[in-house]
Amino acid sequence: MYLMNFLVLLICVLASVGFFTLLERKVLGYIHFRKGPTKLGYMGLLQPFSDGMKLFLKEQFFPLNSNFFIYMVCPVFSFIQSLFMWVLFPYYLNCLEMNFGLIFFLCCSSLSIYSMMVCGWSSNSLYSMLGCIRSISQAISYEVSLSLLLLLFFMLIDSYNFLYFNLFQYSIWFVMISFPLFFCWLSFCMAESNRTPFDFSEGESELVSGFNVEYGGGGFALLFISEYSSIIFISLLSCIIFLGSDFNSIFFYFKLIFVCFLFIWVRATLPRFRYDKLMYLAWKCYLPFMLNYLFFFILLSILCFYHFFL
Repeated sequence: MYLMNFLVLLICVLASVGFFTLLERKVLGYIHFRKGPTKLGYMGLLQPFSDGMKLFLKEQFFPLNSNFFIYMVCPVFSFIQSLFMWVLFPYYLNCLEMNFGLIFFLCCSSLSIYSMMVCGWSSNSLYSMLGCIRSISQAISYEVSLSLLLLLFFMLIDSYNFLYFNLFQYSIWFVMISFPLFFCWLSFCMAESNRTPFDFSEGESELVSGFNVEYGGGGFALLFISEYSSIIFISLLSCIIFLGSDFNSIFFYFKLIFVCFLFIWVRATLPRFRYDKLMYLAWKCYLPFMLNYLFFFILLSILCFYHFFL
C-alpha cells in the first residue's frame, strides 16, 4: 500500500512539475502581451511533454576535464532529494507516519546545498564554481531565518507534525495573526529555491547559467525538475502553515496554485537584487525580525497554555 501510495505521488509530482512550467510560460507570456505556447495540443497543453522528451532524447555530452562519475550522479541525487520531501504530503494515511515532519523537512532541504556544491565543482568550470559558491552562501544564510520561522509555528502548535496545522487553523488562519511573517516566508522561499529576485546562482548577465552551466539534455532536465518540485512543495508548505491546511478541501489546491502563481508573478515584475543587499537583508533585517517574533510567539503559546488549563 505504501509503495502504491508513493508511486501515485511520484507520478502526480512529475505531472505537476510539467504543467507548472506550462503555467509559468503562459503567465509570463500574458504579462509580456503575448500568448505563450499555443501550438502543441489544445492551447499548448502538450508542450511540457514535448519539452521533456526533447531534453531526455538529446545527445549527452561530457566536459573533458570534469569528474565524470560525480558529474553524472549529481543531477540524479538532486532529483531524488527533491522527491524525498514529498513523503511529508499530509495524507491521513501517509507515505510515512511523520511525527517529526519539521526535522525531516529541514534535513532534506539542507541536502540540496550538497547537490549544488558538487554540481558546480564536478563540472570543473569557473562559471559553475562561482555560481555554486554564490548559491551555497545564499542558501545557508536564508536557512537560518527559515528554520527560525518554522520553529515559531511548531512551538505554537506544540508538535512537529504537519497534520496538526489543520486542527489549529480550524477557526482562524495563522496568516491572520502573523501577516508580516507570511511575506518574510515568501522571500525566504524564493531565496532558498533560487528564484527571482534572488536568482544569484543563475545570474545570466555574469554567470551564464550558474552551477548548472555545463549540463545539458537529461542532466539539465533532472536539475530543472528538482528545482520546480521543490518550489511546488514549498508552496504546499505555505498553504499548510499559513492558509488553513484543510487539505481535504478542493480550495486548498486552489490556494496552492495561487502561491505557485505568486512565484511566477514576482519573476515577471521584480528585478534582481544586488548580492551585498541580499546578504544585508538576511543577516541585518530578517534574522533580528525572527528573533523578536520568537519572544512574541513564546508569550502567545504561554497565554494559550494558561487559557486551556485554567
